Amino acid sequence: MKNSDSIAAVHPGNLLEKVYRKIHLEHMLGLPILNPDLQVEAVGFKPYDGLWLGVLITPWFMDLMLLSGTENCPVLGEGKNQSWIFPAGSLKFYGGFETDLGSYQASSLISPMREFANQDEARAAAKTILENLFVEVVNAEPEPTKTQPDGPLSEIQAAVSAPMSKRDFLRGSFLPGRQRET
Repeated sequence: MKNSDSIAAVHPGNLLEKVYRKIHLEHMLGLPILNPDLQVEAVGFKPYDGLWLGVLITPWFMDLMLLSGTENCPVLGEGKNQSWIFPAGSLKFYGGFETDLGSYQASSLISPMREFANQDEARAAAKTILENLFVEVVNAEPEPTKTQPDGPLSEIQAAVSAPMSKRDFLRGSFLPGRQRET
């Protein structure tokens, strides 16, 4: 994939899935970190700042990924990272390279993938993360109210107003039943 025109014309999802299915079969089978109820899937890839942005689900991790598009993905040296600024905040991405993909950048979201019972749950989480990535976080103090509503709405309001990391926000940890990282 050397010509950026051909890169831009082809959605990266199928190739990304093919590369990571091969990694799964050749290097990961039998490892205890795998969630056997999950499979490799590229979710929500769309053009972003000359690159492709989306989420890669595997049985062992979920990463936000940037791949070459109309622009080549910036190459990062080993151990180096690059921060990308989204409406929800800044995220660090680390460089990677796969022969069939070329250079890419990835930001780890979830690993290992034990919390998902099936592919539908993992896919829903990936879609929520992508949607939340483009929602601007407002750090304004909420106006005091005389009465707080009861039920799930009050739980969500309390969870959203509590301090949380960007990673917790992107994981939807403010939703009822989700736990934050400690």
